[in-house]
Amino acid sequence: MIPGTSDRPPGGGSDKCDGIPMDSLITAAARALAAGDPLGALNRVALRDDAPALALRGIAMAQLGDLVRAKALLRSAARAFGPREAVAGARCTVAEAEIALVSRDLGWPARALDAARATLEAHGDRVNAAHARNLEVRRLLLIGRLDEAERMLVDPDPTPLPPAARAAHELVVAGIAIRRLQTKAAQAALARAQSAARAAGIPALTAEVDRASLVMNTPAARLIARGEERPLLLEEVEALLASDALVVDACRHVVRDADSVVSLTTRPVLFALARALAEAWPADVPRSTLLARAFRAKHADESHRARLRVEIGRLRAELRTLADITATPRGFALMPRTAREVVVLAPPVEEQHAAVLALLADGESWSSAALAIALGASARTVQRALDSLAAAGKVQSFGRGRAHRWLTPPVPGFPTVLLLPGPLPSD
Repeated sequence: MIPGTSDRPPGGGSDKCDGIPMDSLITAAARALAAGDPLGALNRVALRDDAPALALRGIAMAQLGDLVRAKALLRSAARAFGPREAVAGARCTVAEAEIALVSRDLGWPARALDAARATLEAHGDRVNAAHARNLEVRRLLLIGRLDEAERMLVDPDPTPLPPAARAAHELVVAGIAIRRLQTKAAQAALARAQSAARAAGIPALTAEVDRASLVMNTPAARLIARGEERPLLLEEVEALLASDALVVDACRHVVRDADSVVSLTTRPVLFALARALAEAWPADVPRSTLLARAFRAKHADESHRARLRVEIGRLRAELRTLADITATPRGFALMPRTAREVVVLAPPVEEQHAAVLALLADGESWSSAALAIALGASARTVQRALDSLAAAGKVQSFGRGRAHRWLTPPVPGFPTVLLLPGPLPSD
């Protein structure tokens, strides 16, 4: 839905553009775009080069998927409007910001969108201002900055907005709730989004809501306990994290119970030991198995065994409030202090570069720079991961230079929620 949901185009008010009369073709094209009919809009303005027509053509091309051409048209429109037509220019900026978000150009200047939103609010254009705010929140959500995204959604009330704008707002609310594992709030927001999308009558918007709803009914993780495993839905993951079980969370590399969390994100050896002990609980784990899991040692010598004792001591110190680790004749065993059960929460599909695949699984094309921003990783690290995945045939790339993009078809049964950037509850 690019860029807004008003029947007013980026180039003007109801039937005027900052005092410039707008003919019926411009008005009809704007209404066609608001209804999700880009071809109908182009039929009316395709041969025109005035500023309002350029803006509408840009939005239409964006809806048709030609984002490069759309961006060029919108920039031409912004220049044609000039500084005297601030509202029209701001609407073009909002449209360009949505193109940047869809094309995963996460380096696009967020300050420009914030300034455009302020201009629209100052001139009373609530619909496009709300759309600009939604874009800001969606970008924050994409890069895992959930607290900031929630703060931006505290004040606006979507009730007065048109149905399409309300649907977009509720999708953002649902996205935050899903990432927070607040499944009841997510389901309620998705239901409101579906109702608003039906009222809007825009097929593409209805399809977007339907896709967002699939995550609630798709296995989001695997539960490993007492030598068995089974898939979990999001609501089951939420219930597990609120239970009195000791959970070794392989999605976030933490060990948690209902009251506290111990992060081992930067301690991969310690987490490997914790997971091995949890998978075997209540039994112990042989030293040879722990050496293989933590150090990949096929033939252990005394130095390996000495290192294992050191790392077990470090893990015991990290988990002192949650569990103890006791030595047994053949290895070590995990002994929870208060929990009655020990389980492992694992991703539905475990890959070496799962976080990169999780982002690419949204079906959009990403640049390596955007992936690095979203993951909080270095560009070199992300590029190595992409090269490895490409060599395995799991991702593909196209374009060159700044237009170089990476994508992969969505993997069945591989929802991205538990692998995307951002904290889960109690992190």
